[in-house]
Amino acid sequence: TNSKRGRRTPYIIVGTILSAIAFMSLAYTDNIQTLNIKATDIIENHYDVAFDSMADVSETSHWYLVVSNMTAEREESYDLGRISRKKLTDWETNVKDPMLSILDGDGDYLDARELYSVKDLYYKYLSERAWEVTSNNLPNLIIFASILFIALVSMTIYRSPAVALMPDITIKPLRSKANAVITLMGAFGGITAVYIIMLSGINKNDYDNHMFVYIFVGILMLLVLALFLRKVDEPKLVNEQKELSEKLELYKGVYSKTEATPQMTLRRRTSLYFLLGAVFLLFTGYNAVMSKMADYMPKVLNLNFYDFPFIMAQVFVVITIMPVGILSMVLGRKKTVLLGMFILAGALSSVYFLHENQAWITAGIIALAGTGLTMISINTYVMVVEMSRGDVGRYTGYYYAASMTAQIFTPIFSGILMDKYGRLILFPYATVFVSLALIAMLFVKHGETKKINRNLLEVFDVD
Repeated sequence: TNSKRGRRTPYIIVGTILSAIAFMSLAYTDNIQTLNIKATDIIENHYDVAFDSMADVSETSHWYLVVSNMTAEREESYDLGRISRKKLTDWETNVKDPMLSILDGDGDYLDARELYSVKDLYYKYLSERAWEVTSNNLPNLIIFASILFIALVSMTIYRSPAVALMPDITIKPLRSKANAVITLMGAFGGITAVYIIMLSGINKNDYDNHMFVYIFVGILMLLVLALFLRKVDEPKLVNEQKELSEKLELYKGVYSKTEATPQMTLRRRTSLYFLLGAVFLLFTGYNAVMSKMADYMPKVLNLNFYDFPFIMAQVFVVITIMPVGILSMVLGRKKTVLLGMFILAGALSSVYFLHENQAWITAGIIALAGTGLTMISINTYVMVVEMSRGDVGRYTGYYYAASMTAQIFTPIFSGILMDKYGRLILFPYATVFVSLALIAMLFVKHGETKKINRNLLEVFDVD
């Protein structure tokens, strides 16, 4: 699209507005679902009993009471024809019997791992009850799924053009550093999202109405769009980039003035495929953790992400973003990515061995993992773009096709494994996929940029 606002800006406008409206519309379906849940006995007779703040949840006697309540409800539901014999049997096999097996062990108290396992089994029961309510109100489910689909499609409309705008307006040698700025903004956005989740109580096992969260996010998106339109003149910035590239002779010899790279040879194409494969594997591992982090930390480690140690970890990661961008210019993109993958895999693998309430150790590992991811994410995208033949938007699409496919696949696949083996499988799962990404990255032979003299940059006042 070529308009007076440029090639990317129209998509950013349309996609952001549609996404914001869709997010705010989700508040309606959330409110309906909350009211439906509250109309049952799930909260009063089950959730509030199991998680009574006055009770000692480490006592086995407490959980025997919970099991007794569950048994009475399931048997009554079967007698009244609300559930089938198969559902009752499945509940006994998958929830009741494993819980009793743990509770019937030695002692009157559960240790941390036993308590985690008992809670996890109980969450399965609550999830099944919630699904029974949802399945009896299919119109609301269909509306929710439709709105969510619109939101996700709308996000794809603006995401790739928004990121592709960076290489359009940035000379090649500075793209890793410029991508560090994008990563920095993403870090701020991620931190904001985590705190919205934590402070609003979405991460807790409650059934409160969170419609204000959807409305807040929608309004925030529109405000950021307004700021973008006020500050970014795409056509002007694109022309400035082209003029500067010609002055610095970045197209000379290898690059034409249309920024076309050499023909996509077999070796270059192979590098692209391995790089996109590495991106897919990386996000398969890392995003599994991110999608489950707000659930894993309180239930397995008994920690909250907004506690002071984790604030410090987030601050540390944010501080390292710009230095990592500079490191990439010195060390090279591929070496920086490989180092980052090694650090990330090591950090993720160590989480499996953590115990409850080890806040500072956990925060240190998170800081290390965040730094590793920063080293990767700053460089993988610009390496993909470096292999493009002037069609930055299309190659940006390739990058996000790989990453978004992983982000769609991994919550489902990791969730299936966690249902079968428990939450402790999460970090070994992530470690395996990040390690595979590192192996794929070893076969990438292209994606570096032409280095230019630092003094020449200073002549043209480029930092």
